[in-house]
Amino acid sequence: MIVLRVPGALEYRELATRVVTTACKLVRVSDGDKQTALEEEFTHEAVSAVGEAFNNVALHGYEDLPMGDIIFEVTTHEDRLVIDVKDFGHSFHPDDAPEPDLGELPESGMGLFIIRAFVDELTYEPGSPNCLRMVKRFEPWGKGATGSE
Repeated sequence: MIVLRVPGALEYRELATRVVTTACKLVRVSDGDKQTALEEEFTHEAVSAVGEAFNNVALHGYEDLPMGDIIFEVTTHEDRLVIDVKDFGHSFHPDDAPEPDLGELPESGMGLFIIRAFVDELTYEPGSPNCLRMVKRFEPWGKGATGSE
C-alpha cells in the first residue's frame, strides 16, 4: 500500500497524480502484444480519476472550511487497483450529483462523470474521514496473454 497525505490545495494535485502514476507501474495489464498501450491507457484513466477526485475535494469538500488534508491510499491486488481518497471536509453523496449536460460542455460539474467513466467501481462513505473508493480492474499478468500461440 502506498499512502500519501497532502494539504487539500490544488498545488498538490500533481504530487497525488504522480504517486498514482508510479503505483500503476506495479500493475501489469495482460494482453500480449498490446501490453504497453493497455498499461498506458490504464494509467491515464486511473490518474485522470484521481485528478478529478482531488479537484472535487479541494474545490468543494473544503469550501468554506479551513483547508484540511487529503489522504490517498493506493493498493494493488492481483486483479485490481484500489484508490481510497479520504478527506475531512463536507460530505456528499455521488448519486445526488446531477448528470452533466454533455451538449453544453459545462466548465464545471464534470468531475464525477469523468471518474465514473474511468473506474469500474465507485463507492463513497461519509464520515470523519469521508472516503471515496475507486476500483480499477485488470486481467492479472499471465492470464489470457496471447503471445504464446
